[in-house]
Amino acid sequence: MLGNGANHVWVCLVCGYVHQGAEPPDECLVCGADGSEFEAQAAAVPAAPVVPSAPAVRPKRWKCQVCGYIHEGDEPPDECPVCGADKDQFQLIHDEAAPVAVQDKPVRVVIVGGGIAGVSAAEAARESASNAEITLVSGEPELPYYRLNLTRYLAGEVGEEALPIHPESWYTDNRIRLLRGTEAASVLPEDSEIVLKDGAKLAYDKLILACGAQPFVPPIPGATLPGVVALRTVADAKRILSAVQSGADCVCIGGGILGLETAGALAKRGVRVTVLENGGWLLQRQLNEAAGRVLARYVEAAGIRVVYHAKTEAITGTDRVEQVRLADGTTISAGLVVIATGVRPDNRLANAAGLRVNQGAVVDARLVTSVPNIFAAGDGAEHNGVLYGLWDPARHEGVIAGMNAAGAAAEFGGIPRSNTLKVLGVGLFSVGMVEPEGDGVLEVAEESESGYCRFLFRNGCLAGAIFVGGTQWAATTTKAVKTGMDFSDLLADSPAVADITKRLRETADTAPNR
Repeated sequence: MLGNGANHVWVCLVCGYVHQGAEPPDECLVCGADGSEFEAQAAAVPAAPVVPSAPAVRPKRWKCQVCGYIHEGDEPPDECPVCGADKDQFQLIHDEAAPVAVQDKPVRVVIVGGGIAGVSAAEAARESASNAEITLVSGEPELPYYRLNLTRYLAGEVGEEALPIHPESWYTDNRIRLLRGTEAASVLPEDSEIVLKDGAKLAYDKLILACGAQPFVPPIPGATLPGVVALRTVADAKRILSAVQSGADCVCIGGGILGLETAGALAKRGVRVTVLENGGWLLQRQLNEAAGRVLARYVEAAGIRVVYHAKTEAITGTDRVEQVRLADGTTISAGLVVIATGVRPDNRLANAAGLRVNQGAVVDARLVTSVPNIFAAGDGAEHNGVLYGLWDPARHEGVIAGMNAAGAAAEFGGIPRSNTLKVLGVGLFSVGMVEPEGDGVLEVAEESESGYCRFLFRNGCLAGAIFVGGTQWAATTTKAVKTGMDFSDLLADSPAVADITKRLRETADTAPNR
């Protein structure tokens, strides 16, 4: 039991924010989760510096439980603009003022990267320091936008005007200097400056690298032919739309999340789509074979053909792409090929600056790199050996990096490896162990026409879970896996999935409301 008055470490199980104090906070400063979502850590650490706080007035905030999007307004939206989740998937986040750093001299914060990590960092820096001088450098000419919405844009579900995270006036109103279509060429740590591609220099007191990731394109012969695209930007999406207007057949190389979402979007436009999956089932990183089989039913119902164990040997054509040839000699006609074989962190600036880089720029709990006044967040940041590569962790890391760069105090404690997704309109969730590993692992699973549910237990404790067809137990299950919730008494009686979800529901209902 924790002693009263002692300083302890509490980690938010939703976003990884670290709170220090005798008790957990009423709600998370970063993601708005209730205080009951905090877990006490065994070791206490010295208290973080206390900064003055000031009341902040903001509209109601609603968090999408599927993708983490935050909506401001009196009511949640009818549909999530990022993932399309229904209104009932939003949860109210109660208002709480962020710590406000008071400094004699305004801190100059430069953020490189206009993705969700970079924009979240700018938001948090402004909220944490009203007098900070904030510059956001974005390599794309468009306003920073929701990259998750690109496939919805392809599907015709949203227009280009719905993509931006904020309107241009928001940056002006919040005194954030936005440099669009501007690339950072190098970082000069010894001078605390970044050099832009046109040779101009920007001085900083604190630098946040939120450079994101770049598509990984395997060395496939013909991958540079016109009509071959890797979807990452608005410009890529427009090239795809231009190609499919002629009614071209499409091949998506890669049966991961992006490949399936792209295939689904194009199928909605009447395009004949074939997905090439190198393995034996879809979403192998997130799902086991049985869950992948259930997902495949939805994919095929959308009119998408899937070829398994498909190794692409070459992409062929004269003036533009015409066919995809597989290693077994099979050829597939294609006027468009979308390569969706994953991404790689963009480490170019970090490497050139001499930062410590492993998979990504290595950061500590405050998201500081090996150079004290340089932070990293998002797809290019590696924390405790983990490179998340997901939208929601990138947003959380951006908030924490922005707070710290502006002079407030926040730490990131890591979050469970979990995925809450909506693929082709189907809710998917996975957390923890995907395949049984080692001894003492017990599986409880159930498959139906509408979905699939599977729990893995190691020595009686919940170690992993997969849901296909619904995500209502995502938050509670993630917490149960993180804390190693013990189900030994229930497992002794050969429980069904319903018994386990009932226990999870009871746990959620009895959790203290701090």
